[in-house]
Amino acid sequence: MFKIIADSTCDLSDEVLKQYDIGIAPLSIVAGGKSYTDRVDITPDEFYAMMEGFSQPATTAMPSPEFFVNLMKDAVDQGHREILCITMSSGTSGSYQSAIIAKDLFDELKLDARVHVVDSLCMSHGSGYLILKSAHLRAAGMSFDDVVKFNESFKKHVKHFLSVDDLDNLIRSGRLTNASAMIGKLLKIKPIMSMRDGKGAIVAKERGRKRVLAHMIDAFKLRNDPQLTDFIIVGYTSDRAYAENLKQLIQQETDFEGEIMMMQMGVAVGTHVGLGGLSMYFMEKDRHRDGLLTNELENIKRAQNEMKQRLEEFTKQQIEEFSKRKNQ
Repeated sequence: MFKIIADSTCDLSDEVLKQYDIGIAPLSIVAGGKSYTDRVDITPDEFYAMMEGFSQPATTAMPSPEFFVNLMKDAVDQGHREILCITMSSGTSGSYQSAIIAKDLFDELKLDARVHVVDSLCMSHGSGYLILKSAHLRAAGMSFDDVVKFNESFKKHVKHFLSVDDLDNLIRSGRLTNASAMIGKLLKIKPIMSMRDGKGAIVAKERGRKRVLAHMIDAFKLRNDPQLTDFIIVGYTSDRAYAENLKQLIQQETDFEGEIMMMQMGVAVGTHVGLGGLSMYFMEKDRHRDGLLTNELENIKRAQNEMKQRLEEFTKQQIEEFSKRKNQ
């Protein structure tokens, strides 16, 4: 069984990380004149309680390659010979480059283990979604190579929706495209963001939280891929009740019957999102628009269709094997 490692911006809960034995390379945060290690020295609630009192915006720094190398070496010591590392988008963090450097350093050690690093093109629970999906497939017995192919084939289909009360943190940190930052400041309303080319981009605008919630529900109904979305992650920074409202609407107004996981955004991500952040993550259907069907996209589509077929065959095989064992 292969090992999964990630950086701390995946924002998966401690319970999930422990359950699936996921190794974490933490980011560093400087806030209020002090330095913290994400997920180690300060909790999200402690951070958000202090946030309004900061005289200067908090800043983050990527994990060093040494953190990743140590996680890889620990995995080998535990008996793993295959390691899957999934990082936050290279467009929003240096974690991916740090992990690539670490892979090269690790390969020089010649420890008879393979490492694949995935640039998730996602933020926060978006990379967390890929990590958890990979853990589920691993638990079901899928091979390392097939899980790698799944990630590379479908990482662009992890749909993000993120709404914030204040864009200033995202603008200062460069987590928004320049055009989106300009539009957001002019609109003076609640923006809804997604990921575009590995960075945050405003995809909708709504007036008030009720309209934000309604937009997310309507978009989920339109875009959700029921074959691949076996769980939804609802994220929040400081207002859990806001997130609970979204969860309740999903249960009441959609036909989704899988698990809806409530998870708080961590300190590293919350530094840029700010107070009142709300997010939603699921797997989106292939909805290429006119003008985007290039040869490259056609190749990706064929690879995705092939992977879906393999997933169907894999599931059928698992069911048949379970039935055989049950009847013995």
